[in-house]
Amino acid sequence: MSLQYIGLKEINGSLVVLDNVSGVAYDEVAQIRLEDGSVRTGRVVQVDSTRVVLQVFEGTRNLSLTNTRTQFTGKSMEIPLSEELLGRIFNGSGRPIDGLGEIYAEKYGDVNGKALNPVSRSYPRNYINTGISSIDALATLIRGQKLPIFSGSGMSHNKLAVQIVRQAKIADEAGENFAVVFAAMGVKNDVADYFRKSFEESGVLQRVVMFLNLSNDPIIERILTPKCALTAAEYLAFEKNMHILVILTDMTSYAEALREFSSSKGEIPARKGYPGYLYSDLASMYERAGIIEGSTGSVTQIPILTMPNDDITHPLPDLTGYITEGQIVLDRSLDQTGIYPPISVLPSLSRLMKGGIGEGYTRADHSDCANQLFAAYAKVQEARSLASVIGEDELSALDKSYLKFGKMFKKHFINQRFDENRSIDETLDLGWALLSILPRSALDRVDDKLLDVKYDPSLAEQFE
Repeated sequence: MSLQYIGLKEINGSLVVLDNVSGVAYDEVAQIRLEDGSVRTGRVVQVDSTRVVLQVFEGTRNLSLTNTRTQFTGKSMEIPLSEELLGRIFNGSGRPIDGLGEIYAEKYGDVNGKALNPVSRSYPRNYINTGISSIDALATLIRGQKLPIFSGSGMSHNKLAVQIVRQAKIADEAGENFAVVFAAMGVKNDVADYFRKSFEESGVLQRVVMFLNLSNDPIIERILTPKCALTAAEYLAFEKNMHILVILTDMTSYAEALREFSSSKGEIPARKGYPGYLYSDLASMYERAGIIEGSTGSVTQIPILTMPNDDITHPLPDLTGYITEGQIVLDRSLDQTGIYPPISVLPSLSRLMKGGIGEGYTRADHSDCANQLFAAYAKVQEARSLASVIGEDELSALDKSYLKFGKMFKKHFINQRFDENRSIDETLDLGWALLSILPRSALDRVDDKLLDVKYDPSLAEQFE
């Protein structure tokens, strides 16, 4: 027999308080029946002895303190799971919004999930090809990795996310088992339409699961959106043996919803007003990426963050950097000069890259090419600094060649068309051609045997 609690003690924004409640757990879902017979969904967000605080998904408008009936379900928030998820579009709490009806569920999954047990993890190997040179060559995305993109407000991170979804693939016989789970949080209607139309027009929607939370949707739904997406990803990866790439945009919207939610509960704020548990909350989601021993599937994450005021020391990118395995940083000055994608090479890195590239994965010369490109581009920054002091005409021939390399590197390697999908071979060949602009003696990160094969000054003539 299930109990119904009649009346509410208090209503505060999207929160309602009930007294004299027993046997209720944190995160439990409740059905709230209004006087007119309509039903809303709530989630337990605080339990204090017999006092329970619920957050109402649909808001608290028209709720009555006296006649509202609340019934607890005894379960946490769950979403239906099956292979029918592919090609479907859901709202932030996992309900279909594409007009194609409900999902026929093979099972129901608790959206809260669990971080992967470190003991059962396999070390991430092999890579996901994005078709974007500055990522594939210099900050390679490894299967099972969590690699965030740090962007700024108004920059082209949404465009980059769409390009990654359209082009991403795995480079072996398991390619047909690759899919993308895409979650957008707090986006405006025009941005949501852009994502939807881009995936439909490019024909990739049938291998994409979309979760869209709009800016006018409840913040409780925004907090659930990445958890719903990761629950779907884990099911497809570890029960259907698929390789899943999860793209979460924008985690800043998620963190701000968490801050608003924390404030409404009266919790003591930490840095910048965010709750003190922001680190553990982010970790509980980021650590759901990985590969489990005995499973052929994997979950790879690309969380996208817009840094307030382009500040990489802001709590959100700062904490994200501690948890994840590298970062891809977008540069506003590159964006303003028309370079797309505006990826800043030097602060970007992939900490798991070394174990997933090279012979048997990408190409034997990948590591040498990447190391030399990094070293050469770092010298470009030194040459530019020197030129700003003494003038470009006074530079040595070597420094002038570095300036030319830097200009061509930005124009031809970092910059590429939105619809340009480069293979790893095209990317590495382009890297060697650009390095051939420099004198052979300047390429000190590569051994002579490889230079005999790859260094060819005639290749540099295309960049004149």
